[in-house]
Amino acid sequence: MSGELDGSEEKAQGDEAPAGAVAKDDAAVTKPAEPVDDLVTTHHTLKVGRRGLRYTATTGRVVLREEEHKDGTFGGHKARAELSMTSYVLDDADARTRPVTFAFNGGPGSSSVWLHLGLLGPRRVVSGDVGALVPPPYDLVDNPESLLTVSDLVFIDPMSTGYSRAVEGGKPGEYHSYQKDVESVAELIRLWTSRNGRWMSPKFVAGESYGTLRGAALAEHLQSRYGMYLNGLVLISSVLDLSSVDFENQRNDRAHALYLPTYAAVAHFHGKHAGRSLRDVLDEAEAYAARDYPWVLSRGNRLTAAERAEAVSTVARLSGLTEDYVDRADLRIEHWRYFTELLRDQRLSVGRLDARYTGPAAAAIAENMDADPSHDALTGPYAAAWNHYVRDELGYRSDLHYEQISRLVHPWSFKDFEGRPVDVSPKLERAMRQNPHLKVHIAYGYYDGATPHFAAEDVVAHLQLPEDRLANVEHAYYEAGHMMYVHEPSRLRQSAELADFVVRSASRDT
Repeated sequence: MSGELDGSEEKAQGDEAPAGAVAKDDAAVTKPAEPVDDLVTTHHTLKVGRRGLRYTATTGRVVLREEEHKDGTFGGHKARAELSMTSYVLDDADARTRPVTFAFNGGPGSSSVWLHLGLLGPRRVVSGDVGALVPPPYDLVDNPESLLTVSDLVFIDPMSTGYSRAVEGGKPGEYHSYQKDVESVAELIRLWTSRNGRWMSPKFVAGESYGTLRGAALAEHLQSRYGMYLNGLVLISSVLDLSSVDFENQRNDRAHALYLPTYAAVAHFHGKHAGRSLRDVLDEAEAYAARDYPWVLSRGNRLTAAERAEAVSTVARLSGLTEDYVDRADLRIEHWRYFTELLRDQRLSVGRLDARYTGPAAAAIAENMDADPSHDALTGPYAAAWNHYVRDELGYRSDLHYEQISRLVHPWSFKDFEGRPVDVSPKLERAMRQNPHLKVHIAYGYYDGATPHFAAEDVVAHLQLPEDRLANVEHAYYEAGHMMYVHEPSRLRQSAELADFVVRSASRDT
């Protein structure tokens, strides 16, 4: 383990000084012990109907090393990071036909606990849902809908999330960036695949939120750097082009239009479209956001009074806000302000991650809500479930804090995109051109205020790919939020649809 001191150097010099002593020239003569993988393996059975699936779980930290080259000289293979991961491998399965899925969440700064214990893993947390939240200490139950039924699973915590840390004396900040994040996650995938003899297995990558941006870039990197071609890429709550959801930096009005269908769906959920179906409201909002609304915003002060009045009325009606608010906002509704404003008269804030959730507003006059009530509702159950599960069931013990959502990763560096929007859709295009068998499954939540469905659709609609490659992309929609699986009907359907996607994409007949 890193942090242990090696006294061999002092003994070789004949010194009897205690560990940690320094030489006369004040230079330290002890070095941290070389870090080693810190993994625990346990065996379990998941009951699925009348079947019992026997599987092996492995959890802990894997040491990542990098080759050092300086001035034309090879400096060795040096330990740089210790990334935490948990894998589940079905016992006695044929590795040639058994798929494996590498999964992670987003942030940047999120651990993989959400997909792990919410949707994909063999055990899942019981948190309740809107209007029926479960009180602490919550519960953890078997998940017979787990993707483990059709695929082995590897959950990855990127640097500074979960138990992942730089080696002692290392600099984690260099991993807090777009490119280094992709490279380190790819390296862990390569190591796991090689050490477990899975190069000939069908392989999938599944990411959520920023994890979709990472996932698209990762698909290209794995294929270009290692020749590791994927069968499938799962994008849950997708955001591949950050300019599509950018209200501040670009000031190009794109996000204002692309968010409107989400606002309309949220308004419908909270009773602002009485007598209409959700589909009817979405059809109107999407049509307006696709054509008329961008034109209105592009006109600026060239709009006539009549044109402006009509636009104010339409945006207010669809979004559920008052005409006065929309007019004062100059027809441009920023999303944090929207979730603060929609139910202000009830002194409630609306969830950003999942707008079905509401919570008491800290101040009825606040411009922005002080906290996201949907995030507040879910943090406790997942933290309790993981901290119990990893110790009592998986047998891994560490005094490190498991960083569920880490602030340590900020500021996050996008220096690779300096002077241009952060957009990895060209990486996805390249991966799909390179690999004609790469299938892509995109999951959307209508009440997701972080990665709105219409913005993600817009990015896909602009992929520069031939028709045969675009046919490899499929879409799934849920009446839920960013983590659509906290809504039980959506979780059950999503689990089935993901399993079907993996089976179809892994087939050697496709």
